[in-house]
Amino acid sequence: MKPTPLDEFPVHQTPLPMAQAGTSDRNFYDRYYFNAHDRTGEVFLVTGFGVYPNLGVVDAFATVRHGDTQRSVRFSDALESRWLETTVGGYRIEVIDPLRSLRLICEHPDLSMDMTWEGTFDAVLEDRHVLLEGTRPMLDASRFAQVGSWSGTLSVDGRDFRVDPDVWLGTRDRSWGIRPSGESDPPGRWAAEPREGFWWTYIPLRFDDYAMVMILQESPDGHRTLNHASRVFADGRIEQLGWPRIEVEYRSGTRHPDRAQLHLTTPRGEPLSLEVETLGGVPLSMGAGYVGDPAWSHGRWMGRDWSESVTYDMTSPDVVNMLPFNVVDHVARATCNGDVGWGLFEHANMGRHDPSGFDGWGDMAK
Repeated sequence: MKPTPLDEFPVHQTPLPMAQAGTSDRNFYDRYYFNAHDRTGEVFLVTGFGVYPNLGVVDAFATVRHGDTQRSVRFSDALESRWLETTVGGYRIEVIDPLRSLRLICEHPDLSMDMTWEGTFDAVLEDRHVLLEGTRPMLDASRFAQVGSWSGTLSVDGRDFRVDPDVWLGTRDRSWGIRPSGESDPPGRWAAEPREGFWWTYIPLRFDDYAMVMILQESPDGHRTLNHASRVFADGRIEQLGWPRIEVEYRSGTRHPDRAQLHLTTPRGEPLSLEVETLGGVPLSMGAGYVGDPAWSHGRWMGRDWSESVTYDMTSPDVVNMLPFNVVDHVARATCNGDVGWGLFEHANMGRHDPSGFDGWGDMAK
């Protein structure tokens, strides 16, 4: 094995060269995630880039929901070396100022962009995320989140959008660690003992004077396995906001969250009331490659120099019927004690979740 350009920098964490991960787990990954919207819910971009050293794969995706259509392009290739250039096919990320400013470029006839991200507040390092399957960690990852604004251009299906930073907002995260990647592991015992349900809520929000990040995960019986709630101010102060109580209002006959109310508490014991209204949404297993996409998923070997473009009719019964079994990213409009903010409401309520009144995978809201 030869040294890579990254080995030139004093960033090593193990005795290994940078081409090798510190674990032999095939599911080790390192990924960027971004979203962007114009506050209307009519257009919503979700995009990301990932490397999978133990699978030898690098890939990226960009998906845009505009009206009732969702366009997705994705790129994949062999990972030959790990270095500072984040590029695959027609997609690349340029880090202008770490933790503050990045440029995203996607070149494809169906979906192209040249957009620059500016973080509004400091990035927030979230609590470590661990999810077990029996005794084995199926997810063990670190992540930081940030809110910000966008400038540049976006074109999808022949329609051009001027990305004005006074209008276009978004959130992003960087995560790394272990999570299901590439081809599925043999199901083994877990095929006979499937998971009863999955409940997840992730809410990064930008307000004029502060940002908020909430991450909640619960077992089918409502036991909370991950709880993070914090607020970051312009001067870098971070305050914890306790143990949020959340009430989600689902649209009748679906598991679509129309709105949610969260009850938070400052370190001084003062109550914060957060209300979130959802606008347009992108299901992450349709075009974005997250778990459940039958055509393509992160880290899957697709061959060298592979790319693909697909489109989804979001009114199609095939699409609508799959939405209750998806993690969905929604544009979020929020109010917190009278302050108005914008961001992301990422939510999944699949299968049984006792606090929501759902007994199984087929139950829908009354």
